Amino acid sequence: MTRATAVRAVLAVAVLLASVFISLTMSPRLGLDLQGGTRIVLQARDTATVEADRETTDRTLEVLRQRIDSLGVSEPTLTRSGEDRIIVELPDVQDPRQAAEVIGRTAQLTFHAVEGPGADQPEEKTPDTDPDSDRLTLADEQGRSLALGEPRLSGAGVEDAKAAFDAQGGAGWTVSLEFRKGAGQDWKELTGDAACHPAGDDRRRVAIVLDEKVISSPQVDPSVGCRAGLPSGATQITGSFSADEARDLALLIKGGALPVPVEIVEQRTVGPTLGAAAIDASARAALIGAAATALFITVVYRLFGALAAVALGAYGVISYAALVALGVTLTLPGLAGFVLAIGMAVDANVLVFERAREECADRPTRSLRSALTTGFQKAWSAVADSNATTLIAAGLLFFLGSGPVKGFGVTLAIGVVASMFSALVIARALTEIAANSRFVSDYRGVNGIGRPGAVRTWLVRKDPKLFRKSARWLVVSAALVVVAVAGIVVRGVDLGVEFTGGRLVEYSTSRPVDVETARDSIAAAGFGDAEVTTAGDGDLSVRTGKLDNDGEHALRTALAEEGGETTKVRDELIGPSLGDELRRNALIALGVAVAVQLAYLAVRFRWTFAVASVVAMVHDVILVVGAFAWLGRPVDGIFLAALLTVIGYSVNDSVVVFDRVRELWGANRRTPLDTIARRAVLQTVPRTVNTGMGALFILAALAVLGGDSLADFALALLIGIVVGTWSSVFTAVPGALALERSAKAPPPPAPGKGKGAPRGKARAARRDPLDNGARV
Repeated sequence: MTRATAVRAVLAVAVLLASVFISLTMSPRLGLDLQGGTRIVLQARDTATVEADRETTDRTLEVLRQRIDSLGVSEPTLTRSGEDRIIVELPDVQDPRQAAEVIGRTAQLTFHAVEGPGADQPEEKTPDTDPDSDRLTLADEQGRSLALGEPRLSGAGVEDAKAAFDAQGGAGWTVSLEFRKGAGQDWKELTGDAACHPAGDDRRRVAIVLDEKVISSPQVDPSVGCRAGLPSGATQITGSFSADEARDLALLIKGGALPVPVEIVEQRTVGPTLGAAAIDASARAALIGAAATALFITVVYRLFGALAAVALGAYGVISYAALVALGVTLTLPGLAGFVLAIGMAVDANVLVFERAREECADRPTRSLRSALTTGFQKAWSAVADSNATTLIAAGLLFFLGSGPVKGFGVTLAIGVVASMFSALVIARALTEIAANSRFVSDYRGVNGIGRPGAVRTWLVRKDPKLFRKSARWLVVSAALVVVAVAGIVVRGVDLGVEFTGGRLVEYSTSRPVDVETARDSIAAAGFGDAEVTTAGDGDLSVRTGKLDNDGEHALRTALAEEGGETTKVRDELIGPSLGDELRRNALIALGVAVAVQLAYLAVRFRWTFAVASVVAMVHDVILVVGAFAWLGRPVDGIFLAALLTVIGYSVNDSVVVFDRVRELWGANRRTPLDTIARRAVLQTVPRTVNTGMGALFILAALAVLGGDSLADFALALLIGIVVGTWSSVFTAVPGALALERSAKAPPPPAPGKGKGAPRGKARAARRDPLDNGARV
């Protein structure tokens, strides 16, 4: 065993032990669909200047969403009810009362000059000849009454707020504020005016007021001169805060004030939106699919495939531990995506094994260990570029998106990092240890990479001329897009309740009704997409799309057959949980992610390859949406997660193909590009087929055995993987060939001679680690 292999083995064992410890000692945070949570109903109130109408309530909802994200609560559901109510559903909240208090705060932050001691009636506005005056008399932190001037600065001028522990100054937990440019000047003037009064005078203080309560009223430091002010554009709020109080205050200030105040009118627990039977069926389907994928990869790559399957199991443990440690809320689609990622994580291993097979086929006498090492080296660029594009997308979705889009970005990034670790560290350590065995090395039928695969052998023998007339493939892809667009236009897209809103009805029954029974009864009545949960003390809550009064009567009748006399206790129209601003942020994040990926691919490859990859990705998205339009399936939050996964899969497939095109073209600069492209596609087809099959086994199990809750998720991904595999070969490659005909750029440099290549002969041609340099 070499030193590098030993280091990888020790690192793999350490990470696995830490992951197992986290998995056994920490509990996962489960979403509303798996565990239920807390439902809070907020009533928006009018103010003297703002009416609590539909528009202001929607803006209030988005501010609340930001606060909830800052609280660390992932995958919440926020919907507008009627014109002026907001329903907030929080999964797995440790302290619902604290969460409700933070969510419901108006958070109107203002900064005032102190005009002196106030009257004896703090917390009330002082009599003033001007009825519109904003002057206040409030108690400071010690309970002394202060007369405050009009607000000179509001929370809107705060750019950032952070909670920090001030150990050096002895102030304990504080909240540091950074002001925007214009607000920083206002702060300088406010502190400069206060500095004109002598030290110890109340008028040298500045009052920071949150919701008409003084949270801090510090004296301006004696070193600050009159009219000079504090020029830094930043300040620190002190007030004997605890750690939780400081963090809550920081997130309230940073999240912004609510456009209108809200009042909590109801708070209750709600049950899970999915029943135990649906969850059990999905879990069985996931296990069967993962086992089928492991068996497939073992059959194809024999011993090394079995070792890769072990590495995939380790990937699952590491990813799960990371999700639990970071407090990511796990929903059923999220868990299904997690299992799917196990199947797709085999991609890096397949790339390495196929490269090693090529080395063994080209040089049959070379050692197994040498072929394996070269396989890892040559597969590195494809693995790095495909995962780099995915990480770029994940980062931008996290930083620019909100709500479920942000959560998807976190899960995606964890999956990418864990899959690279499992393939490049764990799988490599296992296979290198096995390759050192004489038995494994001598019997090439056992190790799985000593002989070329059946698919590669057949393709080499047939040698189909795929791109002799490449334009015809573009015509086929264009025709498919036309059919998909026709479905979107003619049939329309059936947007789910998350996008359109709908109706929320709660019923009380005379006899107890199990929620599973209620779901079955409602589904039999024709409302299969309705979401049924328990609410409060035995009531049943039904959330569905557009529902007229006849439909509501049918719902009640279906429940009455099981529960006896059924009384409607609540009936409200609700808005979309994926509102306009969240959708707009998601589209912006996705657009920026695509643009950055385009730039990255243009730098790493060629602009023609980058444009062709993005066109193929857009082609895949249109086909998946069009297929759902023709099938009449709903486009909801679960579909959104599937579509984002399809986007990542499509780009990965194209990157792998173009990486091989770049390598072959650089080594054969005089060969026509269509010939190079044909060879590259034929050489990467085994990888494409084997990776796709690994994912298809899991998706087929989820679609057939997972029940209705995951059927649409699996269907969207099944369609996406099929069209993604097609487009990476028959859309991206012909598109790049068409663009290259008008491009002026020369072919890429030969391997080892390009930008950033090692200098000198010894570094330009890397020596095999088992080659001692001797020649005869």
